[in-house]
Amino acid sequence: MKKLVIAITGASGSVYAKDLLDKLPALQNQWNELGIIMTENAKQVWKTELEDDPANYQDTNYPAKFYGAQDFMAPFASGSGKYDTMIIIPCSMGTLGRIASGISNDLITRSADVILKERRKLICVVRDTPYNLIHIRNMETVTLAGGIICPATPSFYSKPRTIGQVAATVVDRVLDLAGFDISTFRWGK
Repeated sequence: MKKLVIAITGASGSVYAKDLLDKLPALQNQWNELGIIMTENAKQVWKTELEDDPANYQDTNYPAKFYGAQDFMAPFASGSGKYDTMIIIPCSMGTLGRIASGISNDLITRSADVILKERRKLICVVRDTPYNLIHIRNMETVTLAGGIICPATPSFYSKPRTIGQVAATVVDRVLDLAGFDISTFRWGK
């Protein structure tokens, strides 16, 4: 059973975070604790990008506890909390840069630091494009520290027809990387 942290930053791509949060209840037999952190910018971007969606993150019944970005009493702010997986979706380049530099100035960066130091699974779903050399070097640093960089780059061989289906190609890949047993399109099957 996984203990999972989902962090949502202010990068564009709220559709990815929402799809992930919507899928997790169906996988509840594979995890037993779920914490969610949203930055203030993430809340604004969510509202902007998903304004046509009647379900707001605050109106949902996600089986999780929401934490403020400065709540350092969250159990995953320490290795003793034994959270084993953290997914930052979408992950802004600013957040990635702070993680790569070891700057733990909020709960997201502190939790990522904990996950890396404990040799657990950190998945950063980066969304910005194009990348500059600083971004690439920060991705290299996080990768060398044990993190996984998963660009929010959709696949099209499953022939997605809606924005939601396109986003699902990324989210399903993230769930695979996190070690969840899911049913999704598989190449060659």
